[in-house]
Amino acid sequence: MDVSGFCRESHVVVVVGKGGVGKTTVTAALARTAANAGLDVLVVALDDSGGLPALFGRDDAFGYEEVVLVAGERLADAGAAGGEGAGHGPARVPGRVRGRVLTPDAALVEYLADHGLGRVSRRLVQSGALEVVATAIPGVREMLVLARLKQIERAGVADLVILDAPATGHAVTFLTSSGGLADAARGGPLRAQAEQVVEMLSDERRCQVLLVTAPEETPVNEVVETAYRLEDEVGVRLGPVVVNGCYRVLDGLEADPAAAATAAGAAAPSAAEAERIAAAAEFRSRRQRLQRRQVERLAAELPLPLIELPYLFTAALGVDEVEPLAAALAAGIEALA
Repeated sequence: MDVSGFCRESHVVVVVGKGGVGKTTVTAALARTAANAGLDVLVVALDDSGGLPALFGRDDAFGYEEVVLVAGERLADAGAAGGEGAGHGPARVPGRVRGRVLTPDAALVEYLADHGLGRVSRRLVQSGALEVVATAIPGVREMLVLARLKQIERAGVADLVILDAPATGHAVTFLTSSGGLADAARGGPLRAQAEQVVEMLSDERRCQVLLVTAPEETPVNEVVETAYRLEDEVGVRLGPVVVNGCYRVLDGLEADPAAAATAAGAAAPSAAEAERIAAAAEFRSRRQRLQRRQVERLAAELPLPLIELPYLFTAALGVDEVEPLAAALAAGIEALA
């Protein structure tokens, strides 16, 4: 499948995964993949920017106001380049990535201001009563954030909007909140907003969910359960499942270290070295077997395509690690039927 076409299938992609499986890292890799394909991307975080700044080489956090994470490049004359967009002005090669944070409080202030209650919203902020109002109706905080996301999507400010959603347990509640409000509210602007959010989530041209897991038993169990709940309770389209942190399969791990050294023309290891090498090979072999079982089980229990991303042997992830992950993600997309 063409990477650009895949990234344009839905205007909003919600990245969902259990805590610790690399959901935010996959969000950054997807943004980079889309930008490398020439798209203008907006990454949206909830509450705070978390680990996203470091993944784009920034030392400072970002907030409600948009910041440019990847500036991209522009051809001086797209027509002269003869590529896509020829005759229509400058083109990005590659695309751009911007980031911003959405919070329930800011979404509520904007909601009140949009409905002629700007003065009321300012007084709520000044008095500290905003939290009381935002929690008065169950699910309203989540719905307001999604309503703001819907406004961003409708405004067409980016080719692709990527939401780094809460961890899976909270993500289901987050995405089902608007449906509950639409059913509970009898009428008025709140119900209208909730219905519009539900409409966006259920329209595959506008929104899809990208599930992230790791090749381990508990994350696989959770992603399977989450997938079926999202389909049943939200009706959102599910994209491929990204299996993050996969060890590259190595052959010959059962070989005797001394014999392998001799065959390679290297000095034979000492007895202690050979013991450590054999222990490392056994660990890697067990890990590969575990990984294979969990990936096969995931494929059997969840009828969705899988994209595997490599395990990176580094203590901290930054911009240098995101690029190879983006390349692996692009290769996985291209391999999809």
